Formats: sequence, C-alpha cells, structure tokens
Amino acid sequence: MEYRPPTASIPDSPGSYQFVDREGRVLYVGKAKSLRSRLTSYWSVPATSYRTTQMLALADHVEWVVVETELEALILEHSLIQTHKPRFNVRLKDDKSYPWLAVTTNDVWPRPVVVRGERKKAVRYFGPFPQVRALREVLDLLTRTFPLRTCSDAKFRRHERLGRPCLLFDIERCSGPCVGAIDQSAYQSLVEGFMKFMSGETAPIVDSLRSEMEEAAAALEFERAARLRDRLVAIGKAAETQQVVTERSEEFDVVGFAQDALGGAVQVFHVRNGRLVGRAGLLSEKVEDLNDSSIMERIVAEVYGDAPAEEIPRKILLNSRPVDDELIESWLVERRNGPVSLVVPLRGSKRALLEMANENAKEDLARHRLRRAADHNARSRALVELQDALGLAEAPLRIECYDMSHLQGTDYVGSMVVFEDALAKKSDYRRFEVKTVTGNDDYAAMEEVLTRRLSALVDDRGVAAGDETADNAKSKRRRPARFAYTPQLILIDGGKGQLGVAVRVVESLSLTGKVELAALAKRFEEVYRPGRDEPIRIPRGSDALYLLQRVRDEAHRFAITYHRSRRGSRMTRGALDGVSGLGAKRRSRLLEEVGGMKMLRQATLADLTQLTWLPESVARDLYAKLHAERGQERAELEIGKNGEMGQVANEVANEVAGEAGQ
Repeated sequence: MEYRPPTASIPDSPGSYQFVDREGRVLYVGKAKSLRSRLTSYWSVPATSYRTTQMLALADHVEWVVVETELEALILEHSLIQTHKPRFNVRLKDDKSYPWLAVTTNDVWPRPVVVRGERKKAVRYFGPFPQVRALREVLDLLTRTFPLRTCSDAKFRRHERLGRPCLLFDIERCSGPCVGAIDQSAYQSLVEGFMKFMSGETAPIVDSLRSEMEEAAAALEFERAARLRDRLVAIGKAAETQQVVTERSEEFDVVGFAQDALGGAVQVFHVRNGRLVGRAGLLSEKVEDLNDSSIMERIVAEVYGDAPAEEIPRKILLNSRPVDDELIESWLVERRNGPVSLVVPLRGSKRALLEMANENAKEDLARHRLRRAADHNARSRALVELQDALGLAEAPLRIECYDMSHLQGTDYVGSMVVFEDALAKKSDYRRFEVKTVTGNDDYAAMEEVLTRRLSALVDDRGVAAGDETADNAKSKRRRPARFAYTPQLILIDGGKGQLGVAVRVVESLSLTGKVELAALAKRFEEVYRPGRDEPIRIPRGSDALYLLQRVRDEAHRFAITYHRSRRGSRMTRGALDGVSGLGAKRRSRLLEEVGGMKMLRQATLADLTQLTWLPESVARDLYAKLHAERGQERAELEIGKNGEMGQVANEVANEVAGEAGQ
C-alpha cells in the first residue's frame, strides 16, 4: 500500500473503513469495533492469504468513517458495499432472473403481475418461483377465485374510457373495475384474499368458499353453487403448488450454503404458515478468505439488508451462527420492527430441511462452475489472442468502443460502450450529443466525442500529467468522475481515417503511449493500428475477432438507439408544437391516455373530442395539424429508413476517402 496512516491518527472507535486504489476505486469495505486495532493488523502482521496480499498491493490508501455504535458500523458497511461493489468483498448475485408474483398495492385498482429484475417500493412481492410457466398457471387458477384485473394500465384506461369491459370480464376472470362493476371496498377484499393465499393462509379461504357453496346449494341456487365449486377446485390446485414442509403453521427462512475454493452458492427457502411458498438462488465469487461464521454474517447481511420489513421472517435457520450474531439479530429486529432469531437446527425436520437447502446450493454451484468454466476460458483466450494480434503490452481488460450515428447530418450523436474482462459493463456506457458539427462529417464528430472523453480522463485522473502525489490524488478522487477508469484499448468503428482522428486527439492531449488505439473496419473486418500501413487480419472464427465484433456491434446498437430516441422526440415535439392551448401538461396527459404518438395519429376526431378535459377547439386544431403533416412525416420516416440502411455504405466510403488522404 502506497500510504499508511500513522497509528495515532486512526481513531479508536467503531466505524467502517475502505481500501481505495490510485484511481479512486473502492477495493474493500469492512467494519470494526475499533478502527485502530483492525487497520493496524493489516500491516503489523504479514497477510496470510493471497487475496489480502493482492488487495494491499493494489491499494493506494485507506479511508474510514467513524460512527457511534457497532450496529451503525454494520449498517454503514452494508450500504457502502451496495454502493461501491468492491471487488474484494463477497457479494451475492442471482444465478438467474427468477420470476416473482407482484401485487401493485400502490395502484387505485391493484393487479397481480409476473415480473423479473429490480424490485420496486410500494409493491408486494411473492416468491421467487423456480419456473415462470408454473407461476402463470397458478395466477390463472387464482383469478378464477379472486377475479382481479391483470391488464396493463393503458388497456385499463382505454376500456374505462370506452365504458366497455374486455373479454376477461365476460368469462369471469376479472371483476370489471374499469366499468364500475365492483366497488372499491369489495375489490380491496379480493386483493387481501389473494395476498393471504400467496402468504400461505389457504385454510380460511377454502373454508369460506366451501361454506358459501353449501349455503347456495341449500338455497337451491345451483348455478352459483357450481361456480363456487369450480373456484374451490381451482384454489385447491393452486394450493398444491405450495409444498407443506411442517406440521405446524410456522414462519421462517432456511439459508443453505455450499462453497469450494473459488466461490459459493446460497439457497434461501421461504416457509410461510408451514408451506414452502418460494425460494431464491444466489451465487458469489470467493474473493475474501472467511470462515463459516464470517460467511454466514455476510450472507445474512446481503439477503436481508435491502429486503422489505414484511419479508424478514421471525426465524432464520442457518448452518452456523454469524460472528457477531447478537449484532446481526439487533439489526434485523430494528429493520423488521419485531422479534427475529437466528437458529442453527441440530436435529429433526428443520435440520432435514436445512440439509435439503444445502444440497440444492451444492447442485447450483456445480452447474454454475460448469457454465462459468467454459465462459471464462473463452473470454481469457479472446483477450490473450487480442493482445498478441495487436501487439499490446498487456491484455485489454477494459475496452472502450466509439461509434457515431446521424440522419443526413441531423440529430448527430456518439456512443461509448465498455467491456471489462470481455463482458459488457453497461453502467459505464456513455452517450454524446454532438454539439460543434454541422452537416455530415463523421471525422469531426468523432474528434469532438474523443476529445470530450479523453479530456475528462485527463482532468479527473491526471493521466497525462502523471499527478500521483497523495494529496493531489485524494482531492481529485473526491470529485465525481464521469468516466471511471483508464482503458487498455480504445476501439474505433471505422478505418484508417477514423483511426487518424483518434491518433490526433491522443497526441493533442499528451496521452501517446498511455492509451492504445485500434480501428475495426466493416469492410473485410480489418483492424488498423497506429504506425502500420497494412491492416491486421485476425483469423476468421477466432475468439479475438468475435470479441471485437461484439464490442463494435454493441457500440453501433447503442448509437442507433440513442439517435432514434432523439429523432423520435424531435418529431413528436414538432407534431404537437404550434397547437394553441396544448401546453406541456396537456401534451403529457394526452400521450399517456391515448397510448403514445402512434395511437394519437390513428385517433379520429371523435376520439379526441371525447376526452372531457381537452377543449373541443384544441382537439380540432390538433386533428387538423396531425393530418395535414402526415404526408410530410411519412416522407421523413422513409428517408430515415433509407439513411440507416445506407449508413454502412457511407461509413465504407469515409474509410476509403481516409485511406486515399493518407
């Protein structure tokens, strides 16, 4: 480590500490009851593990934050790990995007929907479930008993405006809130019943349906009794998907774990009211040397650190107790606002359930290792091949690629995509709006984009100046860096002409020798490097060429997407501009209720005048403007299509012109 603070300068208080490298990246986050004792142990005693030695070798300095209690240190540590995602901390991630069943409780008329990915606030989630097909079958069965709306918000508003329900209402799979067929309180009762069932409370619902069926039969209401019977059968089939694992109605989670020398896998079983209602699989790279108790602490903190209070159970079954078990329990009690206990079962049904979770984790880890081995080997081979083919001093672990997109010189934009370890790192992607170029000039646009990016690199990191003193580096680090790190390779989508522009920008910023450059031409897939007259032809089918093509194609996709977005926004603004009485708020509401610009163009005058909040004069002016400009806009769209189809040809022509100029 470059800079070690004097022992006397480190506070003897609880807190969280972060090891930081020269470029400002947080390498490791930890917590300590005494920062002084914990930090001095790193350099007073030789590191016993390779990973700790590697982390200290990469670290430039250490920072810390003092707090009042150990509990606050634990909370701060978890928050910093989630924010910085340090490479030397154990972090869990989903081994696949499991589906969840979400109930949009924040809506006026909540609806159940199958979702994946990031979870939102004010939405109640159930699961996750291992198979989306089984989840959709369960949802189909439950809507027969709880006829909640499952349509999108746009479809709901459309039928609400038409005053006519959809087919689901006719087949009794929806209660028809869009047409007022059910009041708010009755609908809310259906929502609560649905969520109780998904929480495992099936017995009261079954008893209530059976009682209603018997009453209807006794009153000779046989059709109603038959419908209740069908609902009872559907609810029974749905309940069969929830496996009964305990005789008593209990609520707990089971956390199984398996590990090898390289990583670990976690399986979390969610048991509610004695039924297994969901499970989650998580994976982790073993970047820290931790014993079982320390691993359990990290797992519990990761799994429940950001979970909503209602998803934290009263009891959590573990293989071993965490190191600071009382501290972890206090934290969970505070988050849940209720009692939470960490238990290590030694015998009986709960131990058997924990062993089953461990076996599932072991199988997940084995499958992940098989996938990862092939994946990792191919990526490593591609980077080594690319290093050899281009004559680079080191393997290009970070590759940045740039591309331009425009339509006959309008809506000029640039894109920067980033690949790290041969994988796309979308959090570092950047989009550029070209500001100084008028007309069709790819060279000038590329020069502007590269100058802006590399100037930011020089300003944020002091790459060209070599400013590496501790005080200056620390002050630079506190400023937010728009462009994170120095790339090992900058790839340009184009030929010798585009490469010449990149070389000129690098030389002007005194970055020669600090940043490697290459250009990949679409014609013959040739690679150009500075100082070489002849292109480099990487063998077809090689991992290196495949990697370059993936990076180039991703940059092209990202640029085209941004260009289309800007062009679409401009066309939308132009179509709605000049209509008297149609301000920003009305414009936003109009597009939302109608369903976008495409549906607005298809709307009739009667459709527009039926919007009670839109004055009739505004509706007529808007209708006249849209239909008067339809022919002109169609022509512009056709030009856009032809322009995009001909973009490759234009770029090849630019490459040829650049070569002729050389």
